[in-house]
Amino acid sequence: MRTRTPFTCTVVLVAASLLGAAGCAGNDPSNDAAADTAPRTVTPVAGCGAGGWTDPSDLAPDRKPARCDKGAPAPQPLAKKRKITVATGTLSAEYVAPLQVAVAKGEFAKEGLDVSLKVLPTPDALPLLAKGDVDAQWAAPEAAVMNGINGGFAIKWVAGNFSPDPTSKSGLWVRLKDGESADHVDMAGRKLGTMIGKGSVIAYPMDTSLKKHGGGLDRISFQQLGSADVLTALQNGGVDSAWLLDPIWRKVDGDKKYAFLGGQPVGEPLGGLLFGPNLLNKDPDAGVALLRAYIRTVNTYFAGDYKSDPAFVAELAGLMKTDEATLRSTPSMRMDWEIRKGTTDRLQKAYADSGVSTGDPVPEDKAVDRAMYGEAVGHKP
Repeated sequence: MRTRTPFTCTVVLVAASLLGAAGCAGNDPSNDAAADTAPRTVTPVAGCGAGGWTDPSDLAPDRKPARCDKGAPAPQPLAKKRKITVATGTLSAEYVAPLQVAVAKGEFAKEGLDVSLKVLPTPDALPLLAKGDVDAQWAAPEAAVMNGINGGFAIKWVAGNFSPDPTSKSGLWVRLKDGESADHVDMAGRKLGTMIGKGSVIAYPMDTSLKKHGGGLDRISFQQLGSADVLTALQNGGVDSAWLLDPIWRKVDGDKKYAFLGGQPVGEPLGGLLFGPNLLNKDPDAGVALLRAYIRTVNTYFAGDYKSDPAFVAELAGLMKTDEATLRSTPSMRMDWEIRKGTTDRLQKAYADSGVSTGDPVPEDKAVDRAMYGEAVGHKP
């Protein structure tokens, strides 16, 4: 009999709370993700041009992310100021930095937006997003999100966040047994330490790496640990393997007792901005304005190797409340607002493999909206 992990229970509870929220909001036509709205006018945007959009079906690892000129797309202030609340699980992770910089540099304010970043765990934020109590969430299309969409929520993934630098080794690490090498590791039956769990988007790259080594999400056991405990458990034998994030993997890199088995696909963001009914249907102008400011922040401050600028690294360290040496110890992320074709399909396959999805797979057009960031850069579908 398969043991039910605590994380699986968490996914079920989150889905249940989301369905409860749907019951309260289900009679409101404005909460319908498929609600009819007038076609939006999309015009060319100065400074973006052809480089501001890439083919979503391009999954090449060396794909260059979309980029506009520095300072583009230019602000288009709303006629009336809007207050926007964006929920995020943390403010100390580097992938959240574009939002913090956009607030600090006044990029949101230039659009007529008063943006507040509110730290909330994903299970707590999702029901609030579905009900419209928060406007957006900096998260990912995790299993609970897809289950909620299946239950009728107006929640969509509207922008990506990042993909790792090709030299990054953030991902799945294993402590080698006698006679094993990085080329041949038998992962079946091992215990994996993670602060994420089966219902996270990391299940997709994790499943891919495990299957290359005789494992799979259904052939290993999970132990959920705090972020400070994952590495310790791997080193002291509490777990056999672990998903190590930047810059934690630096602690074992080069040690022959450990091997890196794989990480997030290069060139494929797995998270970013989720919009609820407020910005999808009730006030799409504010939604596009929020994306325009985010995209402009990426183009202005995160377009390339942003860690080559010591002054900017110092500024980031202050915003993230981390030390500069730690921030410099890993390569710059590839900040990327676009969403690749088929990512939600691949994620849901991993969720099904791990037993945390409910119902039929959600079609991509019900889970993803590229039109809003397309409008922000002037791309006509």
